[in-house]
Amino acid sequence: MLKNSRLAVLMILLTLPGQIHAGRVIGGHEAKKHSRPYMVLLEMHNLGGTKTFCGGFLLNENFMMTAAHCQANSYSVKLGLHNKQDHIDDTISVQKAFPHTEYDSATYNNDIMLLKLSPKVNINDNVKPIALADHDTEFLPQNCSVSGWGETNWTTKLLPSKLMEINVTLKDDVLCKNAKSYCSVGNTGPGQGDSGGPLVCEDGRAFGVVSSFFRINDTAKFRYTKIPDFQDWIKSTMKKALKMNQ
Repeated sequence: MLKNSRLAVLMILLTLPGQIHAGRVIGGHEAKKHSRPYMVLLEMHNLGGTKTFCGGFLLNENFMMTAAHCQANSYSVKLGLHNKQDHIDDTISVQKAFPHTEYDSATYNNDIMLLKLSPKVNINDNVKPIALADHDTEFLPQNCSVSGWGETNWTTKLLPSKLMEINVTLKDDVLCKNAKSYCSVGNTGPGQGDSGGPLVCEDGRAFGVVSSFFRINDTAKFRYTKIPDFQDWIKSTMKKALKMNQ
């Protein structure tokens, strides 16, 4: 957690409790229907029958990605969704979760997780994977956006539940870079319920995973786990997971 001796700083996870209806990203606008076919609404089932929600994104017919803090006892993966209140047939189970082995729940470092899906995803016009940024991508990406069904502002909870999106500008931040993260600053960005969704930049590739944000007085710093720094882990984890079923 970032610390500041003069300012009250609070790190907030962007996971949405089940009793709050998912709305939209803070300050965003409705996405064009099915313009982001890689988006996943992840329903997490916890002990006691409670539900929480995160975002996520499809990598291929076998795997999706989300944040490591979105761990649960079991999951339901909803694909091809625009309005979360609509009934859809594309709901898939998670066979096994692979949170990063060095995920730190105190600092949210290495906040990245792969989910092995079962059965395999049926790829179609409304359900498609997204490509990941290469592991040798060292520059700070431009023209980035985030999307999700999370809250639309800091106070209102009951909101429309269509997929929302907003552009964000990444800042060159040493602390974020040392934590293998990207960061954006301001009062607009991902809200609670958007954890695990993709930071999409440049030519439509996923560069980051929505993780958490810090409130510093009236300003927020949004944090995204940096996918290029985890490419070796992603590839080796998927390879091992597929071998388990052979």
